[in-house]
Amino acid sequence: MEEGEEHHLIGHNSGSEPGPMVSATVGRTMTTLLSAKPKKLQDAISNLHSPPKIAPLTVSMEQSLWFLHKYIGEAAETGEHLDQVLVPILQHTLTTRESKRGNNVLILLNWLFQDDVLFQVTVTNLAAVISRRDDRYVALGWCILGRSLIEYENVAKNVTTNAIREKYDVILKIFCSCVTHLLSIICKGSNMHEGFELPTRLAVAAADFILSLTVALTRKDLASNNITKRQTSSFVTAKSQPLNSLVTATNVRDEDTLRKASEQPPSLELKFLLWNNLEELITLVKKLTAWSRKSRSLQAKGLERVLKWLKELKQHNSSFQDEAELQMLKTGSLLLSSCWKHYGMLLRLEDHKISQQHKELLEQYLSGIQFYADDQAEEHDASKSSKSETINFFLNCLLLLLGRLDNEQFANAVTEFGSQVSQVLIPQLRCPDEEVINGAISIFKAVVLGTNRTLSKRSLGDVRQMDALLPLLLNLLDERDAAAKAIVKLLAEYCSICSDSECLNEVLKRIDSKNVAQRRNAIDVVSDLIHVSSGSTNTLPQASWQDVANHLLECLGDEDQIIKDQAAKLISMIDPPLVLSTLVDLSYSTEESMQISASTALVALLVNHKHNPEIMCLLLDCLSKLSQNPDSGAVIGTKEGSTLDVDRLLKLLSEWAKHVEDWHVVVGPLIDKMLAEPSNALIVRFLSHISEYLAEAVDIVFNRLVLYMRQQKVIDECNSKWKGKTDSKSEATKHEHCLFSRLCPLLIIRLLPLRVFDDLNSPLVYGDLPSNSALRENRQINIEVSDYIAALMISRALSKSEFEDVRKLAAELCGRIHPEILVPILSSELESAANAKDTFKIKVCLFSFCTSLMVRGNSAYKHPNVFTIRKTIHQILSWSSVDSDEISKAQHGCIDCLALMLCTEIQSPKSSKGTAIARDSILAYVTNQLAEDEKDSSFESEGGDTVTDATARLSFRLCMANVLISACQKISDTGKKSFVKKIVPCVIRSIGEVVEPDIRAACVQVLFSVAYHLKSSIFSHSNDLLSVALKSLRDGSQKERMAGAKLVMCLMASEEDVVESISAGLLEARALLQKLSSTEPSPDVRQICRQLVVWLTSR
Repeated sequence: MEEGEEHHLIGHNSGSEPGPMVSATVGRTMTTLLSAKPKKLQDAISNLHSPPKIAPLTVSMEQSLWFLHKYIGEAAETGEHLDQVLVPILQHTLTTRESKRGNNVLILLNWLFQDDVLFQVTVTNLAAVISRRDDRYVALGWCILGRSLIEYENVAKNVTTNAIREKYDVILKIFCSCVTHLLSIICKGSNMHEGFELPTRLAVAAADFILSLTVALTRKDLASNNITKRQTSSFVTAKSQPLNSLVTATNVRDEDTLRKASEQPPSLELKFLLWNNLEELITLVKKLTAWSRKSRSLQAKGLERVLKWLKELKQHNSSFQDEAELQMLKTGSLLLSSCWKHYGMLLRLEDHKISQQHKELLEQYLSGIQFYADDQAEEHDASKSSKSETINFFLNCLLLLLGRLDNEQFANAVTEFGSQVSQVLIPQLRCPDEEVINGAISIFKAVVLGTNRTLSKRSLGDVRQMDALLPLLLNLLDERDAAAKAIVKLLAEYCSICSDSECLNEVLKRIDSKNVAQRRNAIDVVSDLIHVSSGSTNTLPQASWQDVANHLLECLGDEDQIIKDQAAKLISMIDPPLVLSTLVDLSYSTEESMQISASTALVALLVNHKHNPEIMCLLLDCLSKLSQNPDSGAVIGTKEGSTLDVDRLLKLLSEWAKHVEDWHVVVGPLIDKMLAEPSNALIVRFLSHISEYLAEAVDIVFNRLVLYMRQQKVIDECNSKWKGKTDSKSEATKHEHCLFSRLCPLLIIRLLPLRVFDDLNSPLVYGDLPSNSALRENRQINIEVSDYIAALMISRALSKSEFEDVRKLAAELCGRIHPEILVPILSSELESAANAKDTFKIKVCLFSFCTSLMVRGNSAYKHPNVFTIRKTIHQILSWSSVDSDEISKAQHGCIDCLALMLCTEIQSPKSSKGTAIARDSILAYVTNQLAEDEKDSSFESEGGDTVTDATARLSFRLCMANVLISACQKISDTGKKSFVKKIVPCVIRSIGEVVEPDIRAACVQVLFSVAYHLKSSIFSHSNDLLSVALKSLRDGSQKERMAGAKLVMCLMASEEDVVESISAGLLEARALLQKLSSTEPSPDVRQICRQLVVWLTSR
C-alpha cells in the first residue's frame, strides 16, 4: 500500500490526540470485528499477509484488522491509551458472555499477542483501564475478560490460543498489579440485608477474577515458562514506558521479595508473586467469609479456618534478610501455593465445573484424610503434628466443597458418601489436635443432620443417620476431653431443632449421673442449647424447657462447685416463669450452700431481665405467696423460724437495681402493681429498697399517682358508716380495701427522697402554684383542684371525711412540700382555722409545719409567713382550755411547733455562735413571755374581747415553759451546747425575777429537763443549777421543792465530771435534805429527800 493510501486508512490528525474521524473509524472497525462470526474472523486473520487494497465503498474485515494493527502500533509509539479499542471489547465481553461470539475477543487478543509490541501495549493498557475508567459496567466486563484470559483453556473452544499460552506468565504478572484496585471494589461491593453482608454482581466477578489469577500462579505446567530471552527482554523494555507505571508499581514492603523472586526459576517466581499477595488473600477471604454467613454456614466455617491458617502462615514467614530466611520464604511460598491451588478453586463463587466434579473431589479428600490418619497412628510425636496439619487441609477442602453445594447436590452427596464420611471422621474426634476435631465435627454435623445451611427445623433433613449414631455420640460424653467438647456442640444444635425430645432426655439423664465428667458434659450441652436457642426461631416445647429448668435447679445443690456455678449462670438465661417460684423457695433453704447458690442465680436472673418489670412483679407474687404460707414449700425443707425474713431477699435486689439503665421502663408497672394491690405490705418494703432509683423516673411515678388519686371517690359515707360500727365480714373487707387504696399512693410518696419536691417548676407536683398571685399576696388559696400532688396531699390532710390514718400520713407528707409553697398555704389555713376555732384544721396545719421544720429546717423557718404562724399560735395558746379537750390538744400542737421552731433557730449557723439572744427570735419571745409578770398582757379571743384573766395568763406562761421542756427533748446533738448556753442563764435569771410560784416551779422544771436530757452539756452550769435547786428546796413552794428535789437527783446522777464539780455544794445539800426528810409536809417530796440522803451517805 502506498503511503497516501495508508494515511487515508488511518486518518490521523496532525496533533497527538486522535480526531473525530479516527474515533469513528476505530468504532466502526471494532464493531465489524466483534460482530463477525468467529470462523470468518479467524479466516480473515489467517489470510492477512499484506495490507489489503482499499475498497471504494465498504471496508473489508481484512482492512479492519490491518487498521487495528496499525492503530495499536502507533499508540505504542505515541503512548496514547487504547480505551477506544478496549472499552468496546469489554462491553462486548459483558453482553456476549454466554454467546459463541464471545470468542471473538479471544481471537482478536490472541492475534494481537503474536506481535510482542502489540502484546505489551495491549496488556498494559488493559491492566490500566480498570483503574482509569470509573465505570462499574467496564469493571464488570474487565473482570469477565480477565478471567477468560486466565482460564482460556476452559473458555476458548475451537479457537487458536497459541499466543495467549506463550505469554501466559507475563499476563499473570501484569494482572497481579490490579489486585489492590480489585480488592477496593470488593470491599465496597457489599449490601447489608438483615444484618448480613451480601455481594454485588461486580464484587462477585472481582473476587472470582482474583481467585482465578491466584490459582493460576500455583500452576506448574505453564507453557510460557519456555519464553525466549527476546520476549523477556522486550517485556522488561515495555515496563519502562509511562503507561506501565501501574504494572511496575509494587508495595515497598514487597520489593525485596520480588527482587529475590526474579532470581528464581519462572515457576517459583510466580509462587513468590502469590506470596507477595498474601495480605490481599487474607482480605479477600475475610470478605468471602462475611458473604457466606447468611446462607452458606458450612462454607463460612471452612473460610474461617482458611483465614486463620493464612494469618498464621503470614506470622511465621513475615520477612527475610539472609539466605536462611529466603529458604524459609521458599518453603512458605510452596506451602501456600500447594494449598491455595485447592482453596482458590473451591472458593470461586461462579464455577459450575466444580459442582460437576464434586463427587470426585469428595472422594479424593476423604481418601487423603484416611491415608494420613492411618499413617499418623504409626508416626512419632514430631511427625504427628505435620500429619495433623495435612488432615486439617483436607478437612478445610471438604468444608469448602460441601458448603458450596446446593440442596439437591448436598443431599445426593450425603446419600452416596454419608456412611464413608462418618467412618472417616468419627476416629478424628479422638485426635489430640483440637483444630482437627472442630473441622471434623462441623462436617460430621452437616452430614448427619442432612444440611449444609444454617440449621432449622425446616432445613433438617433425614435424621435416621443421626438417630443411629446417637448412642455412640452420647458415649463420648463419658470423659472430659476434646472429643466430648466437640460432641457437646453437635448434640446441643441437634436438640434445638429436633422435633422430639429423645436426645434431650438422654442428655438430662446424665445430669443425674454419679459420674462428675458425665454431669459436667451434660451441663455443657444444656449451656450450648440455651445459647443456640437464644434469639432463634427454633424453640423447644415448653415442657422440654421446664425439664431443663428443673434439672438446672437441682444442680444448685450439686456437690461439684463448677456444676453449681454453671447452673446458676444458666438459670439466669431461662424463661423466668419456669424457675422463679422455685428459686425463691430455694433462697430460704436451710442448707446454706443451696441458699447462696439460689440467691446468686436469682440475682443473675433479675439482672439478665433487668428491663422487664413483669419479672419483678412475678417475683413479688412468689414472695408474697411464700410469706403468707411459709411452710408450703416442701422442696426447701424447714424454713428459718415461723415467719419469713422477707427483707433478707429484698436486700439482694440492690444488685439488680444497680444494673437497671432505664428506670422509665421499669417504674410504671411496679407502681401499677402497688396501686392494684394496696394492702400488700411486701410491695411497699420492696419499693423502699429502691426508693432512690424511683426518683430517676419520678415523673412517671407522680403521673400514675395523680391519675389514680383523681379517679378515687371522695370519702364520706364509707368512712362515716364505719365510725364505731362493725358489720359483716365482707363489708369489713371492703372497708379495709377502701382504706388501703387511699393510703397506698401516700405510702409511695413517703418512699421517695425529699429532693423530688425541690423542683418548683414541676407541674405534676405543684401545678400553677408557683405563679399563683394569691400565694404571693398571702390570700386564701384554692387547694380543691386535684391535678397535682401537692394539692392532693393537702386536700386529703384537711378533709374531715377522710380516714384518720390517711389524714395523718397526708399531713406528714405535706411537710415535704417546698417551703415556698407550703408555708403560705399553712399560714393562711391556720389563721382561718384559728378564727373559726376549727381545732381539726389547726392540728393538721401545725403537724404539717412541724414536719416541714424537721425535714426542711432553716429554709422553712426563715420564710416570711412564719411570723403569721407564730401570731396565730399565740392566739391559740391564749384560749381557755380543759385537760384533754380539743382546744388543749391543739395547744399541745402549738407547744411542739414552737419548740421545733426554737430548735431550728438555735441550730442555724448564725444563732449557734455566742450567748446573745436576738430580740425578734423565738427564744426571746418564749423567755420573755415566761418571765413577764405584768398583768396587762392581753389576749384576743374569738369575738375580739380583751381577756385579762390571771388564770389564762398563767396557763399561757406555763405553755412557754412547756415549749422549753419540749425543746430539750427535740434538740439535736449538734445544737445541745448552744441550747444550754442560751437557755440556762436566761431561765436562772427568770427564777430570781418571777413572782408567781407556779412559774418559778415551771422554770425549775425546765432546768431539770435540761439536766436530764442534756447531761453532757451542763458541766459549766452545774453549780448554778445546784444553787437553784437548793434555793427552791429552802424557800420555794411545794411545787418548787418537788422540782428542786428532782433537779438535785438529776445532777447527782449525771456524768462523773458534773458530780465532781458540785461535790462541794453536796455537803450543804445533804444537811438540807436531812432536814426536809423529816419536816417536809409533802410525802412525795419527803420520800425523794430521803432517797437522796441515803445516796449521799453511801458515797
